[in-house]
Amino acid sequence: MPNFIDTPANWLALRMDDAAELAAIASNLAVRPGLKGILVYHDDVEAAWNAFKSGYKLVHAAGGAVGDQHGRLLAIHRSGMWDLPKGKVEKGETVEEAAVREVEEECGLTGVRSEEPLCETWHTYERNGKQHLKCTHWFRMRADGEQALIPQKEEDVQEARWMDAKGVLLLKREGWPSLLPVVNAWEAAFRGPA
Repeated sequence: MPNFIDTPANWLALRMDDAAELAAIASNLAVRPGLKGILVYHDDVEAAWNAFKSGYKLVHAAGGAVGDQHGRLLAIHRSGMWDLPKGKVEKGETVEEAAVREVEEECGLTGVRSEEPLCETWHTYERNGKQHLKCTHWFRMRADGEQALIPQKEEDVQEARWMDAKGVLLLKREGWPSLLPVVNAWEAAFRGPA
């Protein structure tokens, strides 16, 4: 009986025999409309990962899935998409310090408290003709939801908003796909007011 791979909708599963094939596989994302991702299978995962990383500039970032006393999730609207507050880790700071700083800066909050690491996400993007691979370290956080939110316009944050359950569904539908594991982890960990 053949082995079948159960893939999510609009994902492609490929077996890679040589790590050098990875660039060609990744190019499939750009030329297949509607394709959301590729699952790659290889006997030597470390070799495949190293081959993939070699084509990108690595960026470390940190951010927060921030809940308030009303059970809402803090979201931002940037570059036409719903997102969660995050940004690059600066020299000399820990990823947790960077996550709190970025949330406070992008949303105009004070007193944001990091509670625990949540997950990591990886995504790629192109900027100024260079390919980047970003690892974002996410933390579950709390903040006072009664504070006025002030979007950081210089970072292209058009809006900061507390999302109730209906808003979280909007974030999942109209946000970056790489946020789904973060929002799902937040929903599993966040159990309403402290």
